[in-house]
Amino acid sequence: MHRKFDDSFKIMAVDLSVVKGSVADVAKELAIDPSLLSKWRRNPRYNGNKVLPDNPKISKEEHELRVLRKKLRDTELERDILKKAIAIFSRGDGPYTGS
Repeated sequence: MHRKFDDSFKIMAVDLSVVKGSVADVAKELAIDPSLLSKWRRNPRYNGNKVLPDNPKISKEEHELRVLRKKLRDTELERDILKKAIAIFSRGDGPYTGS
């Protein structure tokens, strides 16, 4: 049986893991899987709308670099998807081109 967690619980768990600095300890304390808590920490919906969770073990500059790298990867992925869409629609033989 899978347990269901509401958003307020997830936010509380993420906040607690940031304060304590340990996903494993908080997951054990709350009797949840550490990978689930890690997933919540990466989700802007539960981590205070951050691209990446705070990590007190890295410098501010390293954190900023990680955020920028993630944004770059996301942007490159969006660009690649748009390129493929343009290629598909510019063929002129599809149902969306009026042919």
